Amino acid sequence: MSTAVTQQQVHDRIVEAIASFGPDPEDVKPEALFEALEVDSLDLAELAQIAEEEFGVKIESSDVEGLKTVGDAIELVSARAS
Repeated sequence: MSTAVTQQQVHDRIVEAIASFGPDPEDVKPEALFEALEVDSLDLAELAQIAEEEFGVKIESSDVEGLKTVGDAIELVSARAS
């Protein structure tokens, strides 16, 4: 049973997950760089796992390496969840 996932749902969950890694939620915006938020590769691996569990999308380590901003992660998950 598959239900359509909206980009807003993906946005909200990705922001919530990233904020749980330590950054102030107000700083977790699409244009924010992971480096500036002090989100490291282990956090991104956890984010990939969350995306897989919540939205059924598979994110490979090679995909994660290309992510620089919160918006990159939102776009990647949104594209694969639709």
